[in-house]
Amino acid sequence: MGLLLCSLSVSTAVRGAEANAPSAEKLQVLSHFFENEVATGKISGAVVLIQQHGRPVYLKTFGKRDVRTGAPMTTDAIFALRSMTKPITSVAAMMLVDAGKLSLDDPVAKYVPSFAGAKVALEKANAKGGPSFELVPAVRPPTVRDLLLQTSGIAGGYVGGWVEQLYDGDHLFDGQFNNADLAERIGKLPLTRQPGTFWRYGHSADVLGRVIEVAAGETLYHFMKRAIFDPLGMKHTKFVLDTADELALRAEPLPSDLNLVEQERRRRSRPEWESGGGGLVSTIVDYGRFAQMLLDRGMFEGKRYLGTAAVKDMTTDHIGPGSGIGHDYFFFPGDGFGYGYGLAVRTSAGETNQPGSIGELKWDSLSGTYIGIDPKLDMFYLLMEQTDNERGPIRVAFRKLVYDAFANPVGR
Repeated sequence: MGLLLCSLSVSTAVRGAEANAPSAEKLQVLSHFFENEVATGKISGAVVLIQQHGRPVYLKTFGKRDVRTGAPMTTDAIFALRSMTKPITSVAAMMLVDAGKLSLDDPVAKYVPSFAGAKVALEKANAKGGPSFELVPAVRPPTVRDLLLQTSGIAGGYVGGWVEQLYDGDHLFDGQFNNADLAERIGKLPLTRQPGTFWRYGHSADVLGRVIEVAAGETLYHFMKRAIFDPLGMKHTKFVLDTADELALRAEPLPSDLNLVEQERRRRSRPEWESGGGGLVSTIVDYGRFAQMLLDRGMFEGKRYLGTAAVKDMTTDHIGPGSGIGHDYFFFPGDGFGYGYGLAVRTSAGETNQPGSIGELKWDSLSGTYIGIDPKLDMFYLLMEQTDNERGPIRVAFRKLVYDAFANPVGR
C-alpha cells in the first residue's frame, strides 16, 4: 500500500491484533524527545513517520519550518536530503541495469572519458615530513559497481591530509558546472585507493549521476522524474525548487547551525548541478513512498519498479568479511553494518549492540534526515529535520526510541 495520510491513527484493537505493533505509550516517549529538542533550541523542527504494514502508525510534526518566519512545521515541508539522495540515485542506476542500458561491470570511463588510464595516489612523506603521494597505475579500472559501493577510490576532502589537498587544490567546485563538468574534473584526479579494495565515502554517487545521464540519454532529474518520481507520486522531490509555493514550504536549519547553513547556500547557488550524491530535496510524504517501494522489494501499489534480483543485490552487504574490501575509521555505516548500493545493511548486533533487525537498511545525511527500513518488522521509520550540529546524538536517540516502541522487535 502507499503512504496514507487520510487517517493518521490506527485503532488499538487493530494494532493489538498485529504482531510487533508499536506501543502507544512508547511512541509518546518519542514525541516527548522531539518536543524537548525543539523547546531547548537544539533544532528548529522535525517531522517523524513510522509506517508498518503499509500504513502510518505514527506521523507527527514538531516545531517550525523556519524560526525566522515562525512558519509551523507541516507534513508537506520540503527538506534538503543531502546524502539521502544516494539511495534514490542507486535505484535509478539499477533500473537502467534492469533495462539492459547499464552494466555493473562497465568501466566508468565508458561514460566519463577522463577516467581512462586512471592512476592511484599512494601516500608517502615528502622531504619535509609532510603529506605527499606518488602515482601508480590502477590495477583495474573503476566500474559502475564501484561507484554504487563507494569502492571506486574516489574520495572527498573530509579525509584530510593529502586527500584534502588533492580535492581542494584542484578547485572541483569552482564556478558553475553540471554533472558532466564535475565528473570530468573528478576523473582527472588520481584515485585514493585501488578500485574495489577499500570503502571510502566521497563523490562516487556524483559520478554515478553522470553515468546515469549518459546511459539514459537525458539529465539525471528528467530520468528520475520519469522513472521514479512521477510513477511513485513523489510530487515535491527535485533538485531545484522553482515555484513560490514550494519555496515557502522549505525547511530551514537554525541560523546558528553554521555549517549546514553554508552547505545549503552552496547547493542552492549551483542549480545546474544535479548532485546524485546529495542534491535532492523532498518531503516526508514523498520519501515515504520511495521507502515503501524498497520495503516491498521493488513493488509499489501493485506495480513493479525494480526487479527482485536488482533489489536483492542492492540490499545485500558486499563489503564484509571475505570481500577483500577494507575501510578506516570514516566508516559511516557504523558498527554492525555492511554496505549495499547506497544503503547500509545490518549484518550483526555489533559491539555497540544497537537495537534493530538483521537485514535492516538505513542511511542518514549531513542535514540530519534519516531512513531505516526493517523488513522483519515490515516497517520503515523516517526522520526529516535540518541540523548538522545535533544530527549525531539525535540519530542515536531516534533509532533507540523507535525500536523501544515495538513490543516484540525481531532480532534485538
